[in-house]
Amino acid sequence: MATSTENKLEILRYDDKEQVFAVKSPAGNTVKIQDTFAEMFPLWAGRILITAENEKWAHIAASVTTGFATSVIMAPAEAAIERPVPASETPDNRPGVLVQIYNRDRFELKHQLMERIGQCIMTCPTTAAFNGLTTSKRVLKVGSSLRYFGDGFQKKTMIGGRKCWKIPVMEGNFIVEDGFGAQEAVAGGNFMIFAENQPVGLKAAEAAADAIRANAPDVIMPFPGGVCRAGSKAGSLKYKMKASTNHPYCPTLRTLVPDSVVPENVQCVYEIVMNGLTLDAVKNAMKQGVIAAASTPGVVKISSGNYGGKLGPFKAFLKEVIKAP
Repeated sequence: MATSTENKLEILRYDDKEQVFAVKSPAGNTVKIQDTFAEMFPLWAGRILITAENEKWAHIAASVTTGFATSVIMAPAEAAIERPVPASETPDNRPGVLVQIYNRDRFELKHQLMERIGQCIMTCPTTAAFNGLTTSKRVLKVGSSLRYFGDGFQKKTMIGGRKCWKIPVMEGNFIVEDGFGAQEAVAGGNFMIFAENQPVGLKAAEAAADAIRANAPDVIMPFPGGVCRAGSKAGSLKYKMKASTNHPYCPTLRTLVPDSVVPENVQCVYEIVMNGLTLDAVKNAMKQGVIAAASTPGVVKISSGNYGGKLGPFKAFLKEVIKAP
């Protein structure tokens, strides 16, 4: 993991009317930081340590396992790659990748763990699947359920001091740990990047995502590459839907809707969404990402999405990122 640099955003002034802080980034450019908060909610989290013969196949398995998992609004889970794990830190002394999977309750989480391990990891050459939450009090019997795929030929085994199953496959044996930890975690951490144009916005979003991956452990970003261009709001203005496009943040609608929050000099808005095993982990990720995004010339403002406290019990204030009183 890269070492975090203690970059800070220097507060220049506060605008009471706009409720924004004007800050100077470490790169020297000035950015507005909205005096608001990201509102988060609880989801159940599981964590899989995927190992393989080499890094290539560990990453392939991790990528497939976390597919179609951006938001529980429509997807069956929220999931993403957390980080690579060196062979010296895995039960079978092979290179690995940690992935996190989130769901609304632990029963659905167990199904997602079983389906994604069974369909995406067991089928992938050379891989094994181990529990990535070894200290969790709640344990889901995932491997002990998947063992039945062995059709009676499965065998118990111990790998690195862990109770596992050997399931015969055409390549040899698939190793899966008997139980997988589950815990209540934090979902929906977010911030919005308002940029002068799309190239600037994407550069800032990529910098934010890279900073989070490098300096924010225990966190995932479930959207593609860590960046979301299609933010949603609860419900719909016109249709019977549980979610629809977040129209106040769409630059093309700025002059067409009365509640637009897009400044005149902004043509692009990207959202960075984070889930984490703890609230502190998400707050740290927001800090790392906001500072990186604000350091990109052409970024006009940074804000966060919330529903006035009605969505969930967890909050992360942007002023905490810049250490404002």
